[in-house]
Amino acid sequence: MPTMNSTTIHPKLKVCGLTKQEQIQELISMNVDFLGFIFYEKSPRYVLNHLSLEEISIINHQGKTGVFVNEAADDILQIVQKAKLNFVQLHGDESDSFIAELKQKLDPEVKIIKVIRIGNNDSETKNGILQTFSQQPAACNPSPITYYLFDTDGKAFGGTGKQFDWTLLNDLKIPLPYFLSGGISEENIGDIEALQQQPFALDINSKFEIEPGNKDIDRIKKFKNLYQ
Repeated sequence: MPTMNSTTIHPKLKVCGLTKQEQIQELISMNVDFLGFIFYEKSPRYVLNHLSLEEISIINHQGKTGVFVNEAADDILQIVQKAKLNFVQLHGDESDSFIAELKQKLDPEVKIIKVIRIGNNDSETKNGILQTFSQQPAACNPSPITYYLFDTDGKAFGGTGKQFDWTLLNDLKIPLPYFLSGGISEENIGDIEALQQQPFALDINSKFEIEPGNKDIDRIKKFKNLYQ
């Protein structure tokens, strides 16, 4: 089983698709950096089927992340305020103008993570990502996006549990810190060392579940110990 060199690589950890209060508290006690809550009704991990906004609001953690897919800006704003979220993760086809508008409406302390989905067509993927990066504002006009998140593209929105070709990232100059997602597991974590620009954080979900929304806490703990 490949492992990461813990002396040089210390990415943060995000566990997404949370639905159970007791598991959330266990992850907090493990010092997991980001807690992901999916606010997409078509997801099998749709959090509002399990927890209320008030219950999420009282969770004492600075990395509460709401995952949204093509949601109206005002609806996102309302959920962020009621659930007291720290991060907004946009997993749909949100435009640059939409993101800029949303950022203006959010509390300045709330940061935006924009997902870039990577498919099997290398040239198409690279061209699309490069076009996204080229639209970054000048340094004097900071981007409304704080982090990117690279994930495997699939037929539907949301995680696939499959790994894309991570070496594609070595052909890119990524202008912001990024989360790496898509099929991360104990078996491939060592491959991350080959990335020239290391991820700011790793995002895990379905590979560490007993069933959708029900996390394998022991496996997450062992995984975290591999590199932190």
